[in-house]
Amino acid sequence: MRAVIFANGEFPDPQAHRGLLRPDDLLIAADGGAAHARAAGATPHVVVGDMDSLPPSLRDELAAAGTRFVTRPAAKDETDLELALLYAVEQGAREILVLAALGGRLDQLVANLLLLAHPALTGATVRLVEGPQSAFLIRDQARIEGQPGDTVSLIPLGGDAHGVTTAGLRWPLHDETLRFGPARGVSNVLLGREARVTVREGVVVCVVTRK
Repeated sequence: MRAVIFANGEFPDPQAHRGLLRPDDLLIAADGGAAHARAAGATPHVVVGDMDSLPPSLRDELAAAGTRFVTRPAAKDETDLELALLYAVEQGAREILVLAALGGRLDQLVANLLLLAHPALTGATVRLVEGPQSAFLIRDQARIEGQPGDTVSLIPLGGDAHGVTTAGLRWPLHDETLRFGPARGVSNVLLGREARVTVREGVVVCVVTRK
């Protein structure tokens, strides 16, 4: 099952993302992300969060349409997006697409990227998408699909990444170490329609920007 989560970050062009949605997706809104879902022409099946950024009129509209609300206290340790991700996994989602999570407040942006490494998401494929950009975590190996000229950045997360090997990128890596801190893995280039990355030890955030 695939879940699509609408976060409550910036979402400048909702209509451009409509084509990403599938009829059988589980649509989840993280609190005020429900407004982004409606702007994209979708009605969330579930809204998760403390509901502090969900206008009452929109809540009434969604309730009338059959949307379920999973309400959590405002005094909590998790962000609304984190709660939405955990809910998706609890419902059995093994592929999760997150929209509207990469813009807006810098602290929220960093936290949203770090959520990719949440232990509860280890068995799921989670991808953050914002316009031409997407970000996902590589724990062991991954295939990157795109077009020649797309920018691919590999950034170690939480420590050094060892045994990094790439194929299909302009500047290849051969069983090398990406150090946590230096920006060596930023702004590589996709040569064809596909590249492959393997990581022997550690985790890497892969950010793809379409040309």
